[in-house]
Amino acid sequence: MTDFKHLEQADKDHVLHPFTVLKDFSEGKTGDPRIVTGGKGIHIQDQNGNDLIDAFAGLYCMNIGYGREGVAEAMYEQAKKLAYCHTYAQQSNEPVIRLSERLCKMAPGNMERVFYGMSGSDANETQIKLVWYYHNVLGKPEKKKIIARERGYHGSSIMSGSLTGLPVYHTLFDQPLKPMMHTGSPHYYWNAEDGESELEFSKRRAKELEDLILAQGPDTIGGFIAEPVLGTGGITPPPEGYWKEIQAVLKKYDILLIADEVVTGFGRTGEMFGCFKYDIEPDLITAAKGLTSAYVPLSAAIVSKKVSDVLKQGSDMAGMFSHGYTYSGHPVGAACANAVLDIVENEDLPGNARDTGAYFQKRLQETFADKPLVGEVRGVGLMGAIEFVADKDKKVAFEPSMKVGARISKAALDEGIIARGMPHGDILGFSPPLCVTKEEVDVIIERAEKAIDTVADELSREGLLAA
Repeated sequence: MTDFKHLEQADKDHVLHPFTVLKDFSEGKTGDPRIVTGGKGIHIQDQNGNDLIDAFAGLYCMNIGYGREGVAEAMYEQAKKLAYCHTYAQQSNEPVIRLSERLCKMAPGNMERVFYGMSGSDANETQIKLVWYYHNVLGKPEKKKIIARERGYHGSSIMSGSLTGLPVYHTLFDQPLKPMMHTGSPHYYWNAEDGESELEFSKRRAKELEDLILAQGPDTIGGFIAEPVLGTGGITPPPEGYWKEIQAVLKKYDILLIADEVVTGFGRTGEMFGCFKYDIEPDLITAAKGLTSAYVPLSAAIVSKKVSDVLKQGSDMAGMFSHGYTYSGHPVGAACANAVLDIVENEDLPGNARDTGAYFQKRLQETFADKPLVGEVRGVGLMGAIEFVADKDKKVAFEPSMKVGARISKAALDEGIIARGMPHGDILGFSPPLCVTKEEVDVIIERAEKAIDTVADELSREGLLAA
């Protein structure tokens, strides 16, 4: 019988947890760790026998749901046949070849090649190097700066973390580093001027991007990276006309567009890629999470023919392409991805994200939009967010020290659902597995409403919510 008390203490003593208040956790002030012991469909179980609905799909990644034995079997069969094969010096393996061909046909734009890593962070590190390599080959060595967006999330490694536009991720880490810089967030609710339409706001954001490019010098800007839909920065779909206006600026100044599809790729918006949803024409695509539905770590930097052709030209200058990892193109990871994508395609999970997602968006709006605690309800497909404010009419945010979003996330957990308190604002985020049903959506909404009403009552009693 498993000694969970020992495991709980050992976890506090020995595991360095990401995005955790380390001192409070190790001293037991935040309670015991949740040790997940199993999962099936959209449910997980913990060491205390609790059954929880995972309404955030892990971290936007458990798209096909837990417990898919066919995926585990595909990994097992590949591990028995060939557990490892590096892809250096033109060595390869069948699963990675088939996966690469599949991704290039599946992805938006004229994609030609795929480079593999283990996380979205390292995939974006690769994208940075590709942008620099590309411009060096073309004789534009000054074209190295990369523009990201405020509230964008692109990873937590050194350079990808610098691209991330959330200051909380930078504290004590000496980030962001040059040559990374940020332009304005596409969040209309908080950033629009009085009387400004969504389209006008989008045009202003594009003008601000152009002004930044001109101030820095167009010959110094090599790339622009963005998520089709803001993820960790608040689950925020783009306003009307945003991507059309932004792309026009990038094309005007010959700036490579990196579409960070780590969250939105493989169906979450209701399309196979978020780029299809918003008519984005990327030069490079970053993928991870849904690529293997997190059954095993794998990421991909998908490279357009435009960029690939230049990479090949670089051979005359540099010889070999000197970038790679021990696990690039791992055969077990590729076998897993192929098995997951079979499910995504055969069960039309993008279609479920579109149809059940429409139902989910409707239920979010009709249940929460008129509540006094709620400033905005937003989302697309099977991504959704509820943003809480102290005064709905005056659009006044809560003081960050009150941690209202975290309180509501905790209350939701008490109701048996995992919904994420987002790190930038008082926001409850949802991103359920793409296999979720309408009946399960109803349960998620019902439990979330109980949690929000509980905290709203507490805030009213504390005199912290406008009448």
